[in-house]
Amino acid sequence: MNVITRHFRRPATDAVDYLRELEIDAGGVGDYEARLRQPFLTRVVRPMGERGFKAITNLTPSSYLDNVHKKLLLAGLASTVRAEEFVTAQVALTAVMALAAFGIVFLTHPQANKAVLFLVLLPAMGVLFPSAWLNRKVEERKNMILRDLPDTLDLLAISVEAGMGFEGALEVVCQNFTSPLADEFSRTLREMELGLPRRDAFQNLKRRTEVPELSNFVLALLQADALGIPIGRVLKTQAAEMRNKRRQWAREKAGKLPVKIMFPLVAFIFPAVLVIVLGPAGSSISKALR
Repeated sequence: MNVITRHFRRPATDAVDYLRELEIDAGGVGDYEARLRQPFLTRVVRPMGERGFKAITNLTPSSYLDNVHKKLLLAGLASTVRAEEFVTAQVALTAVMALAAFGIVFLTHPQANKAVLFLVLLPAMGVLFPSAWLNRKVEERKNMILRDLPDTLDLLAISVEAGMGFEGALEVVCQNFTSPLADEFSRTLREMELGLPRRDAFQNLKRRTEVPELSNFVLALLQADALGIPIGRVLKTQAAEMRNKRRQWAREKAGKLPVKIMFPLVAFIFPAVLVIVLGPAGSSISKALR
């Protein structure tokens, strides 16, 4: 009896890894060649950094990591940057700035007060700059969500009044808008498609954004869903309210503009005007005094 021998390998526990191994075997590319095709950052730098940020993570308080993770989530960066990686980059930047401060002090030999200023200021900049950058990203994303909310609610209301279901109206919004709010609605829609109840999906939306106006809309939507109120009416009311709020916000910004423009006006425009107006008079007065 002939025995047919075949190359057999125990499948990996993860189906994704197993399929990836099958693709590698089908293409005739070994593990070594596949690793060589990866970028240098993925092959060398990232494994070295993994050992470093594991040690830093063990020394970092969990409350600080949770706070960083929350800010990354609000900034829309949680899928690309982990809290551990952000803290590691913050520590690395602080170390680089500290070395730069020591180098400046060692090479230039400044006075004692300037040396202390360098040794304190540069490491403090390394600590505070990543946090300031992350806070600015959070505020920018919140402002973008707030700016796009009235138009998004208008489209939702029009779609529902046209006879579409609420999930279908959300899909229309995701197809016609390219914004952080549309991305969040798309994620909410995927959660509902995977079986998560609408209430839980919208509660997750509130936690991911923390925009008060959007939170009020979610609360009104959930109350309407619980009480049996037509969603189209709620959407129309919320869209009108958001348009009024955006109009008030624009008027508030316009009201603050004269105060903000006063500083560049005094610092840059007035001196140039005084030079142009008083320049000829000053030259004539100096000639008369001679």
